Amino acid sequence: MSNREEKLIKPMSGIPMLLFILGGMIVSIILFIVGIVNEIIFLGVAGFILGFVVFPILLGGLKVINPNEAAVYTLFGNYYGTINEPGFYWINPFCGSFNNTQINNSLVSVDDKDSGTKVNVNIGVTKKISLKAMTLNNDKQKVNDCEGNPIEIGVIVIWKVVNATKAVFEVDNYIRYISTQCDASIRQVARQYPYDISDEGDEKSLRGSSQEVAVELQKEIQKRVEFAGIEILEARIAHLAYAPEIAAAMLQRQQATAIIAARQKIVEGAVGMVEMALNKLSENNIVELDDERKAQMVSNLLVVLCGNKDAQPIVNSGSIY
Repeated sequence: MSNREEKLIKPMSGIPMLLFILGGMIVSIILFIVGIVNEIIFLGVAGFILGFVVFPILLGGLKVINPNEAAVYTLFGNYYGTINEPGFYWINPFCGSFNNTQINNSLVSVDDKDSGTKVNVNIGVTKKISLKAMTLNNDKQKVNDCEGNPIEIGVIVIWKVVNATKAVFEVDNYIRYISTQCDASIRQVARQYPYDISDEGDEKSLRGSSQEVAVELQKEIQKRVEFAGIEILEARIAHLAYAPEIAAAMLQRQQATAIIAARQKIVEGAVGMVEMALNKLSENNIVELDDERKAQMVSNLLVVLCGNKDAQPIVNSGSIY
């Protein structure tokens, strides 16, 4: 694996060169006209070559670099240098910008939020490398967690190019490359954690430890794409669910766990309320109950407080004894 260093060049400003080229073209055209009128062949030929060949070639060396953009230039197949400062420059006109990303001049599907449909957008041809922070929304993929359960997971990765030279020379297509490495990193990280926390609650999980998983995912992706001049700013899980074939069973399991936990809370509260009621009756000397009547009262209160449906009261008009 090569370790190509980025060579930043500081070309001359394009404004003086533009004025020189325009002035030279005007003078050359005048010389050409004077040579033709006065039948001075040498002067006419020199004016023609300068005005219609040399200066137009020099005009091709004018380059514009926008903010947060970089341009990688090659000269006859050799790396010439990189410009990453915005401005208007002039460089060797025989240099050509190089960008091997195949997304250029292609149709990309973009979600239209208003209509809910996908629209094909034509990405214009550009040979420049964007240094802006970009978002990669990877498609959902099916992986296995550390317990072997099939799950569906999707991530959002925020990244940017920090070394344009490595991005275009070290990999064939850095946008497709980072997408592929994200898929591999997701599988690697997902195998280290269970989908949900265990009953003991002493381990990390994909669902319960989102911050720790995000940090681990960011480190894993960064390790894979660093040599391509790419920096991972953030990586987050955007979608997490059980695979369809086990989703129903896992949902029943979660519902059963929730019901048991709820019942435990209800019973604990009901016992506390019954104890409080008995203590209040005894402290205030409202009524004296023997053990049998206390047991009956406890039973009735527990039925009312723990029942799934509203209790139907029955009024006893007689004595309780």
